[in-house]
Amino acid sequence: MTKKILVVEDTEDNRQILRDLLSMAGYDMVEAHDGAEGVQKAAEHKPDLILMDIQMPVMDGYEATRRIKANPDLKSIPIVAVTSYALSGDEEKTRAAGCDGYIAKPYSPRQMLAKVREILGA
Repeated sequence: MTKKILVVEDTEDNRQILRDLLSMAGYDMVEAHDGAEGVQKAAEHKPDLILMDIQMPVMDGYEATRRIKANPDLKSIPIVAVTSYALSGDEEKTRAAGCDGYIAKPYSPRQMLAKVREILGA
């Protein structure tokens, strides 16, 4: 069965890069354009993995992650922060919000796929 990945990202170019990368690797992708939509799509689709941008309109990735992890039906879904916040302490902030992994932008496609495969056990 194909693994489903929810990408929560407000920038179309970034979603397109992930759309191309993940589809070529054989994953199904669901998209959300902001944190609030990400929370709703997580509940609706119950993905195997969530790639979460941090800086977004409506609701940031920290709050979206906290809400997803607070839901007993969703808390076991791994969430990887994919963010341009790459200063000292930023990874710790994402983990404190409930993220299970962290990738700083810009990332290499190889790095992204390695992290996805590591988490999904593929």
